[in-house]
Amino acid sequence: MSGKIDNQLFSAHEHALDHESCPQCQPGKLLLKNGKHGTFLGCDQYPSCDYIKPLHQNDGHIVKELGVPCPDCGSELLLRQGRFGMFIGCSNYPECHFIQSPNKQEEPEQTDQTLVSCPECAKGALKERKSRFGKTFYACDQYPKCKFAVNHPPVAGHCQFCGFELLVEKKRASGTVLECASRRCHKIQDTE
Repeated sequence: MSGKIDNQLFSAHEHALDHESCPQCQPGKLLLKNGKHGTFLGCDQYPSCDYIKPLHQNDGHIVKELGVPCPDCGSELLLRQGRFGMFIGCSNYPECHFIQSPNKQEEPEQTDQTLVSCPECAKGALKERKSRFGKTFYACDQYPKCKFAVNHPPVAGHCQFCGFELLVEKKRASGTVLECASRRCHKIQDTE
């Protein structure tokens, strides 16, 4: 293998966006730049010209027309792709600000579950939440005063070993087991 890099490999891509003129200020040229939200085209006359054009589509563009009326204004609901994922929004935006998660239909089933009281603050209840990556966890509804959370479904009960007032349900290859939710214990409970 040679230690040299063939610069001709880059020449076709290097000049693909170089000579596109800026639509805001005509003497400027658009250059490919990187920012905290991804790649974008920016004017080479910056800071005198602040024109930018994102190269990715997470601006709320329409994915699908749902044919369902908006509960707030009666206009049609649309499935959109936004910066933080898919969402359902009103076609009458910005006059109507109705927004809903596409998984909203599942929530009534989750609210029927019996709530388990928080063992740390004894005031709140543990509710199912989703992390920004879509992973399910269970946290106290008194957040930010109480920051207690577990990663597995909570079960009301006492640990046989340490007496902690909460158990969690874990699924294993051998079947479902109950485990102490205390960070110090984590012992599997005897179900016999």
